Amino acid sequence: MKRKFSDRANWRRIVNRTYSCRTCREDEFTGLVTYYHIHKLRDPLMKAYKGKKLCLADENYLWLQHFPARERFVVTTMFDDKGHVVQWYIDICRKQGTTDQGVPWFDDLYLDIVVLPSGEVMLLDEDELEDAVKSGEITRNEAEDATEIANKLMALIEAGDFPYFDLSLRNYKQWKLDQDKRT
Repeated sequence: MKRKFSDRANWRRIVNRTYSCRTCREDEFTGLVTYYHIHKLRDPLMKAYKGKKLCLADENYLWLQHFPARERFVVTTMFDDKGHVVQWYIDICRKQGTTDQGVPWFDDLYLDIVVLPSGEVMLLDEDELEDAVKSGEITRNEAEDATEIANKLMALIEAGDFPYFDLSLRNYKQWKLDQDKRT
């Protein structure tokens, strides 16, 4: 199982970036929100889904992450250089926490959900989840928990009751306003 850190300090693709984290306590969301603004990178990050190729990271892209308190998932919203959502990526996790330096992290349980702006929803890495059980990295119960969490989240998404889509757009607009004030 991999522990993933929101500051991506070891991401060699990135040459220059800014990173910030803030605590959010609102009616709609309590947790941590991180902003990973890519200024310069060695090469863009491309990903293909069902034959459609997407650029997930390039210059002036922003990765905004929500770490909801007491939940077992993390939502990453990837914005392009024009402020359009490229995708929402939901990692199912065993647990989440912060380092002594205040950097949020999560222990990845392999199973992921991708939601495209078109509304298409994809469950990814079921094979990795099963391989992790077979290799003893996680237990069968943890795999079943991950699947149950993913199914609940996909049901919320399908019902239009997943708040992180609107929340990420609002957080992006606020981040953009804050950036414009600094320049």
